[in-house]
Amino acid sequence: MLKQNILAAALALAFLGSTAVQAAGPKAEVIHWWTSGGESAAVKVFSDAYTTTGGVWVDTAVALGEQARSVAINRIVGGNPPTMAQFNTSKQFLDVVEQGMLNNVDEVAIRDGWDKFLPETVLNVVKVKGHYYAAPVDIHMPTWFWYSKAAFKKAGITAEPKTMDELFAALDKLKAAGLIALAHGGQPWQENTVFTAVLANLGGTELYLKVLRDRDPKVIQGEDFKKVLLAFKRLQSYVDKGSPGRNWNDATAMLITGKAGVQIMGDWAKGEFTLAHQVPGKDYGCIAGFGPKSPYIIQGDVFVFPKTSNAEQIKAQKVLASLMLAPATQVAFSNKKGSIPVRTDVDSSKMDVCAQQGLAIMKDKSRHLGNGEVYLNPDQNGSLADILTAYWNKAIPVEKVQKDIARALKS
Repeated sequence: MLKQNILAAALALAFLGSTAVQAAGPKAEVIHWWTSGGESAAVKVFSDAYTTTGGVWVDTAVALGEQARSVAINRIVGGNPPTMAQFNTSKQFLDVVEQGMLNNVDEVAIRDGWDKFLPETVLNVVKVKGHYYAAPVDIHMPTWFWYSKAAFKKAGITAEPKTMDELFAALDKLKAAGLIALAHGGQPWQENTVFTAVLANLGGTELYLKVLRDRDPKVIQGEDFKKVLLAFKRLQSYVDKGSPGRNWNDATAMLITGKAGVQIMGDWAKGEFTLAHQVPGKDYGCIAGFGPKSPYIIQGDVFVFPKTSNAEQIKAQKVLASLMLAPATQVAFSNKKGSIPVRTDVDSSKMDVCAQQGLAIMKDKSRHLGNGEVYLNPDQNGSLADILTAYWNKAIPVEKVQKDIARALKS
């Protein structure tokens, strides 16, 4: 995690150094990986909000989460930390906390009452040993099923799929109509996303937890989990030959243009539809899950605050931690990003039908599940992704995959 990254040197840029700019307020350099069109529009909500406080937002966007996190850590270790850096709502930053590399924002969290409005799954991630080390900014559900209304119409699909079997039937019709049935980017994290969707919707909450949280080897090598893996592999037959290496937003564009029918992707995809001026319910559909009790997997983004004794930087960190969780900022950001607010007390009337669907489900705590990175450490999560992407791309017996997963997730 602490290894040197060749991108660090390239990102050591001189930003906005004039006396006039510095006088405007605390300068805050923010490292993040939001680089697609929809993501860039969303992060501007935060930068504009900070600018209105008199501060200066310095944007350091690094493509791909792993690279952005590596750059941030290298900067912290090298004694040139940013003001704030993006991580996922997961165990990704636990090592950084334990090594004393972060400032906490206890003062802000207690004053603003984070414990009162943050979902327990999120609170348990950002609060470490009684201290708040990260500001959560959104809730993403990574396993939405998106579909193109135009593609469905061309394929003669008149009803939205309500089960996995109905999804496969729809994919068959799309394929028969000469369309790309499943828009997919062949990258390990995207394969992991598709697997998680199948595990949650076909396996249900109990199997999901037994596999990822409990890591029960008997369950992993059992028949129910075998059915999940076979369904996951079956989905691979619906992607096109151009899939390997494709970025997720390029796959979303295939739905926007009507070239493909379905994409299994997080609700950040909605930001791309929004940027293309498409309307949910009219141009595209969104399915959070199959059935009234389907799990709603909680994923998201947080920002951590690197250790510093600089009073101006500490001030900027506190201002950012507070304003990013302000109700109006949360709604404005989520409308651009495709997420739902991390707060449970916002006015959702100005949010679209997909977001309102997610917010309604979030009211039922029995449907809350953490994403895999909440239950698995980075090594386990990486090993699982490697096994799944190999299975997706190669002819490997499912029984071997079960054994490999049981071994990789062994506590």
